Amino acid sequence: MFSRQKSLVGLDIGTDEVKVVELTRTQDGLELTGFGWGKIPSPEETLDTVRSVLRESGIRCRKVATSVSGRSVVVRYITLPQLDADELPETLRLEADKYIPFDRDEVCIDGQQLSSPDSEDDSSEEMKSILVAVKKDLLQDHIDQVQELGLIPTVVDVDSFALGNSFELRTEAGVQEEDSPRAVALVDIGATKTNIHIVRGSTSCFSREIYLGGRDLTESISRREHLDEAEAEDLKCDPQGNEQMVANAVQPVLDEIAGEIQLSFDYFENQFDFAVEEVFLSGGGSQVVGLQETFERVFERDVKTWDPLVSIKVREDLVDVEALSEHLVQLPVALGLGSRIQDCV
Repeated sequence: MFSRQKSLVGLDIGTDEVKVVELTRTQDGLELTGFGWGKIPSPEETLDTVRSVLRESGIRCRKVATSVSGRSVVVRYITLPQLDADELPETLRLEADKYIPFDRDEVCIDGQQLSSPDSEDDSSEEMKSILVAVKKDLLQDHIDQVQELGLIPTVVDVDSFALGNSFELRTEAGVQEEDSPRAVALVDIGATKTNIHIVRGSTSCFSREIYLGGRDLTESISRREHLDEAEAEDLKCDPQGNEQMVANAVQPVLDEIAGEIQLSFDYFENQFDFAVEEVFLSGGGSQVVGLQETFERVFERDVKTWDPLVSIKVREDLVDVEALSEHLVQLPVALGLGSRIQDCV
């Protein structure tokens, strides 16, 4: 009756931008009680940017969920003999050499058993699991950064799983069926990479990063139109009547990104015998002129954006609603991190 409200900060530090949200668990569900966003001028100014964003957002909670990504993070979907839950961590550690390109002593290894939406045989002798390996130096650097900010790193996740957690919140609002057999792809386009995460219901099935993103689109405009990078970036974000010129300039990069994503869909569909039925876009790069049309043409399926706040109440007295709306497409990872409040506080 007198339960305390509990909060967790979701901190998404990208290459070019930082996004931060504070989620609070109340008796009525999750509330967004803080939000901040900032552009990172250079890698050396990352921590100062985060400090500034936190200060301006008014967020007071010190407990943080954050995430890692990149070439030092490996995610594999593997099949193991049926195991008890307490046997899985050691088994994953012993099996890791088969699946990761790093020495076992260089990485932290984690994972979990996957539920299988299509499995009708609980007596199977095998089980599906996720194996996650993160290089220790990357993980420690990330934790050190968070602590240097005066924050408490409560959760360190992987970007793609945070994206999936954010999408899964839609089940609380009845937008997405929890046990739906439909496979959908979440495609998050950031500055330097594109994250692909395929889910069926609440089950993660496939994850991949493509090292193409918004910067490549900007560089394509810069080369074609003989503009400096800042001018090309401004034009990409706001064509101001030059939509066709921007569309023509970015088309080769869009075709390359779409082709790589389609290869991922082909691999998934060959491995699991399920078609990806819909594609949901997020990330700052997803707003560029011509992207959605290119994806629909290449994928031959529905491509749409989605609202990551559909099941979360926004405290308009605590949040800049106009800025929130402007950056909403960039927030799924941060919101997915903040949603881990259900696990850790």
